[in-house]
Amino acid sequence: MDMNDESVTSLAQLREFVKLSQCAEFKRTAGKAKTYEWIGQTLGKFRYSSETKKNKAVIKEYIKSVSGYSDSQVDRLIKRKKDTGQVFVKERTQNAFQTFYEVPDIRLLADVASAFENPNGYALKKCLEDMYQIYGDDKFEKLSHISKSHIYNLRKTKIYTSRVLVYTKTKKTAIPIGERRKPDNQGKPGYLRIDSVHQGDLDKEKGVYYINIVDEISQWEFVGCVETISEQHLIPVLEELLSLIPFKVINFHSDNGSEYINKVVANLLNKLNICQTKSRARHSNDNALAEGKNGAVIRKTMGYTHIPKKHAILINEFLRKYLNPHLNFHRHCAFSEDQIDEKGKIKKEYKEYLTPCQKLLTIKNLQEYLVPGITRESLETEPKKLTHFESAKRLQEERLKIFKQISAKI
Repeated sequence: MDMNDESVTSLAQLREFVKLSQCAEFKRTAGKAKTYEWIGQTLGKFRYSSETKKNKAVIKEYIKSVSGYSDSQVDRLIKRKKDTGQVFVKERTQNAFQTFYEVPDIRLLADVASAFENPNGYALKKCLEDMYQIYGDDKFEKLSHISKSHIYNLRKTKIYTSRVLVYTKTKKTAIPIGERRKPDNQGKPGYLRIDSVHQGDLDKEKGVYYINIVDEISQWEFVGCVETISEQHLIPVLEELLSLIPFKVINFHSDNGSEYINKVVANLLNKLNICQTKSRARHSNDNALAEGKNGAVIRKTMGYTHIPKKHAILINEFLRKYLNPHLNFHRHCAFSEDQIDEKGKIKKEYKEYLTPCQKLLTIKNLQEYLVPGITRESLETEPKKLTHFESAKRLQEERLKIFKQISAKI
C-alpha cells in the first residue's frame, strides 16, 4: 500500500473517500509492517479514541478500504493501538506447518474438479491417482498422494473457489409383459437397468427424451436421445445402444413405464435372447441404479431446461461421440461392499472407486462375457487414447458448442 494521504486531514474528506471507495478496489503492495505502521499513524492522526461512535465508524471504514483488511482484523489492530499505544507486527511464537500443496497444485485440483463437474472426494482422488500412475502426467505427482479429507480442505481455499464454476411420471400398465422381480446378477456383467428422462415441456410442447442404460455390475453406461418414446423413435436408438455394449446382455430391467413394457420392446428382446424383468410394487430400490444415474449423469450434463425435440439427432450424436466414451473410460463410479450386521441388516460401504472399464477388467474369466470383436487388450487400450482430464475438458467444450447450436436454432 504505497499511498500518500498527507493531504487528507478532515473527517469530511474521509467520508467522501469512503463513498468513492465503494466503487473501487485497492490493491495492497507494501508489506505487513508498513501497513500496520500506516494504520497506527492514521488512528493517531484522526484522534480515533476521542471521537464519537459515528466518526469512529468513518475512520474504520477508511482504514478497511485502503488496507484491504477485514472488519475483525481492523478491530484487533485498533485494540492493540489502545492497549500499547502503537500498531506493530507480532512475532510468531508457534511453529507453522509447512505448505505441501502449493498454488499450482490447488489450481490443478480445481481445474480437474471443474472439468468433472465437482465429483466427491473419493472419485476425485482416484482420478488424480490415475492421471499420474496410468497416464504418467508429472503435474499430478503431488496430488496423486492427497488424502480424501484434504481434498475437502483445499476446496475451502480462495484459490480453489476462484477457479471452480458450480420428470414426468410413467403411467401404470396392466400388460403382462416382463417378469415382476429384482434381477439376480450373480456377479456377472450383462444385467442392465434402463430408464427414461424427459427434458421438460414448454408451452405444451414436449422436449427430447433420454434413454439411459446402465450395467448393474460394472456400471457401464450408454445414453441415447430420442424425439419421442414412441415405437418409431425409441426402437432404433434402443437397438443401437444394445449393440454398443461390449459384453453379452442377459437381462433387461425397467420400471413399469409403457415405453418399455409393450409388445414391440418384448419382441426385440426375445429376438436378442434377452430376459425382461420389471420393478415390483412398493420396492422403490428395484431400479435405483438407473434412477441415480439420471440425476448424477444426465441432469448434471444436460440440465433441466427445455430442449425442443427437433434437436434429438444433434444431441444423440454428442452423446455417442463424447459423453458415452467419457462415462465408460474416464468417469469414476462408487462400488459398494455389503456388510451384514448381527441383526441381518445390510449396510453398504463405498470404498472402491473405479471407472466402468476398470471395474469390468477386474471380473474373472472376462473373455467369456465379451461379445465377438471385443478383447481385454482393446478395453485396456481405449482409455489411454485420452487422459481422464483431457476427456472431461473435451466433454465440456463440446457440450458448450452444442448448447450454442441449440440456442441459435431455437
